[in-house]
Amino acid sequence: MEKLMIIGAGDFQLPLVEKAAESFKVIIVAPSIDERFEKYAYKKYYHDVRDLDSILKIAKDEGVVGVITDQTDIPVRTVAYVAEKLGLPGIGYETSKIFTDKSLMREKLEEARLRTIPYVTTDSLEEAVSFYKKLGSAVIIKPLDTQGSRGVYKIDSEEKLRALFDEAKQFSTNGKVIVEKYITGGEVVIEAVTVGGEVKEQICGDTIYFDDKKTFSAKKRIFPSGCDEKIVKSSLEFNKKIIEAFGLNNGITHGEYILDGDEVYLIEIAARGGGVFISSDLIHEETGLETEQFLIDIATGKEVTLNTENKNQVAGYRAFYLPKGKVTKIEGLEETLAFPFIRRHQFDKIHLGMELGENVNKTSRFAFIIVAENHEKWREYESKVKDTLKITVSDGENENGIIWE
Repeated sequence: MEKLMIIGAGDFQLPLVEKAAESFKVIIVAPSIDERFEKYAYKKYYHDVRDLDSILKIAKDEGVVGVITDQTDIPVRTVAYVAEKLGLPGIGYETSKIFTDKSLMREKLEEARLRTIPYVTTDSLEEAVSFYKKLGSAVIIKPLDTQGSRGVYKIDSEEKLRALFDEAKQFSTNGKVIVEKYITGGEVVIEAVTVGGEVKEQICGDTIYFDDKKTFSAKKRIFPSGCDEKIVKSSLEFNKKIIEAFGLNNGITHGEYILDGDEVYLIEIAARGGGVFISSDLIHEETGLETEQFLIDIATGKEVTLNTENKNQVAGYRAFYLPKGKVTKIEGLEETLAFPFIRRHQFDKIHLGMELGENVNKTSRFAFIIVAENHEKWREYESKVKDTLKITVSDGENENGIIWE
């Protein structure tokens, strides 16, 4: 049996590992690998996923026939680097840099004469302040290559920019951040499949955020989008142009877009499937595509056949936070798990006595997938879960429940 390397071992990489283990000896590389991966892993290596040359050596020594990741940004460059060095199928290291660096994304947009949000890339606080003053409106600052919304802040005063600038820089590999105009319109998300340089399949969904904007975290992403058909069409066309301009030959992309009136602007796009089980579950629920098999096939150079269909249903994830403290009571979990509309979930991560910290970014969310006949039914099922599942968290003085909004 041939060997396939998978980089990353979080919740959202497990579906890919499970599928790969059916046909390959799976080599897993990640900083930490929990017991859920034990029965699927042929070998495990504990490394920073950005350690290019160490992981290249492992891949070479193991004689892998492919290297892959999904639903996480940080390993994308490493996957491309290792594949390129070993002559294996991949997106190319230079292409991977475009899809993992927010500044390069915007430079490429300008080069292709595609619209972009006013921005500046800098490691200088004074340059950032000058841009903010010149713009005369709120901005958002982001590290160039972070994930999980780490170091991302909305800025509506010079004082706040000065206070948070260095903190944002700490999450960027090269110490630079992007400062761009803050737009308040609705957001759409687009999952696309590209084969031989041609965008073959796209689905557009809606992003709805938690009320607390400090985490810049989506509480739900629902497919298909409920936006006006004209907006959806223009978003899909824009996404296609960006993928072509960025030079992706084979793979899956996850693009996030913001609407300013009728204009669509790129927030960011990644050369991997959407997280929170978008890639592993929601694409399949909408199109029938076996995403993991597709990713494995392109990583190992096999001929790809896309057998897709519009399944005419609504699928989305719903996320929630738990407050800081200790979990003291869980009610309605078995009933929730028995609901036929619930698919993959992270409920099994929650247990009595669990200690929870502050929610500072989206990595502390818990999520589950709902599939319904239409948008109205999806909202009905969402409400049913919220009415049924009760989790109590004590901070020593007060007892609080699930943070849904």
